[in-house]
Amino acid sequence: MTDTTSADLATTIGSELPYLRRYARALTGQQRTGDNYAAATLEAILSDRDILQSGLQPKIALFRAFHLIWSSSGAPVDKPESGTPEAQTQERLDRLTRNSREALLLHSIEGFSAEQIGQIMDIGHSEAADLVKIAHKEMAGDLRGKVMVIEDEAVIAMDLSQIVKDMGHQVTGIARTRDGAVKLAGQDLPDLILADIQLADNSSGIDAVNSILKDHGDRPVIFITAFPERLLTGERPEPAFLIAKPYTEEQVRSAVSQAMFFASTQTLTD
Repeated sequence: MTDTTSADLATTIGSELPYLRRYARALTGQQRTGDNYAAATLEAILSDRDILQSGLQPKIALFRAFHLIWSSSGAPVDKPESGTPEAQTQERLDRLTRNSREALLLHSIEGFSAEQIGQIMDIGHSEAADLVKIAHKEMAGDLRGKVMVIEDEAVIAMDLSQIVKDMGHQVTGIARTRDGAVKLAGQDLPDLILADIQLADNSSGIDAVNSILKDHGDRPVIFITAFPERLLTGERPEPAFLIAKPYTEEQVRSAVSQAMFFASTQTLTD
């Protein structure tokens, strides 16, 4: 993209950067590590604009540039203190088939097709499709647990609950308000929380989650919202797992598997 002006480049990258950062956080399991890779990608693009391959859609080109950085670095992650939940997460990551988690996230969270994943990861589309299947199998079978749903729309709450049950998890209950969520968590503490942002009485799902984590300790959280850009602002902290409405069953399954797999979360404050 040598003929791309600075203004055009900034506009192109700016519109897609929140989604790259979302992917990077989910990929690494940590906001700080994900942001470091996203920043390294931007630095590489500023140094050599040709890294954004011409002929590719802007989002695909940006994610491909990210993967060039990610792959060339050997895909390292921070080494957590031995015996911590983060260390256990890393041990599970080390057992995954190479490249399978990247392919899964690109497909299920970011919505790329097998062909597009192949362009991003520089592999064939059939190999990309196979990697997605492998990741689903390996991650979904890793953990089972109890899930609480915080959602004020009855149909959506029922749908999310059924998806979670079909995955083999137990649903502790459905909460429609902040106070209801805090009470439910106290009665049956979940291993994972699925939370909408805006609740029935105009209370905040973010407040509900933060209260639960403050009272009962960290656990994985997946936020679901019709306005993900409001949470992907570049200001810390941000959610590690975020699904946009309308969602697909595959997106929910992927996020639940990922969140259970990592068994950690980044919370939000208003």
